Amino acid sequence: MENKANELLAELSVTTIQSVRGEVGAMSGGQRQSVAIARSLLGEPKMVILDEPTAALGVAQTAQVLALVKRLKARQLGVIVISHNLRDVFDVCDRIFVMRLGADGGEFDVATANEQDVVAAITGLHANGGKPQGTVTK
Repeated sequence: MENKANELLAELSVTTIQSVRGEVGAMSGGQRQSVAIARSLLGEPKMVILDEPTAALGVAQTAQVLALVKRLKARQLGVIVISHNLRDVFDVCDRIFVMRLGADGGEFDVATANEQDVVAAITGLHANGGKPQGTVTK
């Protein structure tokens, strides 16, 4: 088990964890997230769903987790990131799906979208006029 854990952390380039024998409760937030993500890969899934993976993390730990998400994508895994932090979303995602009041609020290609359009879809307001809008699909 220890060898498998070390191999997986090495494959994911997680270098901040000194020992797999360390107590997770004593680790930083970024290290804890890395352990949780690595643990989720033990069953060799095709997709990983991360709900607010950078919430309550400092700048360095957030960068560590986002780099790990990019490495998951490079391994050809499907990665769904649920987040309110648009900066993180634009940094690691290819597509954005907005849920507004439990319904489809819009779909955006990160390469062509901007934060203002996504915020407008989230809030239900037009980016340029402040009037309510329907579903936006781009």
